[in-house]
Amino acid sequence: MQLSIRHETMYRYSQPQAYSIEQLHLTPRAEAQQQVQSWKISTPGHCTSYLDAYGNFSHMMTLNEPHDTVRIVVEGLVTTTALAGGRLQDGDGLSPLIFTVPTRLTQPSQPLAALAAHVLPGPGARIGTRHALDLAAHIFGAVAYRSGATSVSSTAGEAMTLGAGVCQDHAHIFLACCHARGVPARYVSGYIDPESTGHAASHAWVDVWVEDDDHTGWVSVDVTHNRLMTEAYCRLAIGRDYESAAPVRGMRRGGGDETMTVQALIVPVQ
Repeated sequence: MQLSIRHETMYRYSQPQAYSIEQLHLTPRAEAQQQVQSWKISTPGHCTSYLDAYGNFSHMMTLNEPHDTVRIVVEGLVTTTALAGGRLQDGDGLSPLIFTVPTRLTQPSQPLAALAAHVLPGPGARIGTRHALDLAAHIFGAVAYRSGATSVSSTAGEAMTLGAGVCQDHAHIFLACCHARGVPARYVSGYIDPESTGHAASHAWVDVWVEDDDHTGWVSVDVTHNRLMTEAYCRLAIGRDYESAAPVRGMRRGGGDETMTVQALIVPVQ
């Protein structure tokens, strides 16, 4: 499948800012199941590229002159291939054990630990793809997709208690449950062809380390849609949670109010 992608992030400020810095994870990862045919990133100020600790193609944008807007645009064409059972086709050189450590956003609360104990085998036991899908189905049924119900700072425990959230909350809850049982699992940010789901084209899901009879490695699961990753997905970044894999994350120096708008358009190309 070929995906045509255009993603625009616009910050507007009620008064001029003196300085802005943004960390960008807006370039698709180099992985066997996706190949970048063309890609362009446009930002104001100075933009430096680098590879982060998780192997994500990243940029650091700095703007050192007065400004009341920041506009960041990426666009390009990515070819994806289908995955058998959501299994990633190659390794990335990272030990899965680094993805067993909870973060502030994925710390297991008591209800999350109870859910993990109900669905997943005991600590130290291997889990398979079936267990991962069972966990995704439980979260899918317990936490409704509701835009605006949470914020980027909401924790997995808070979203679980609320019973509502968006894709990043579903991912954080899944990660918290895995961490409660010592299972490696990591956050994925990227894009999805939204088809007719009504969900945003900018998306988040998870990779979980499984040990099936015929496969040991990462399997990619979309909790929000209660399914395995398909060729309709483009992967931007992996990390321990939203904060380490967010497409755009930064800070500014200056007063006033900030308004952010995001437009992402993902269209399959025939």
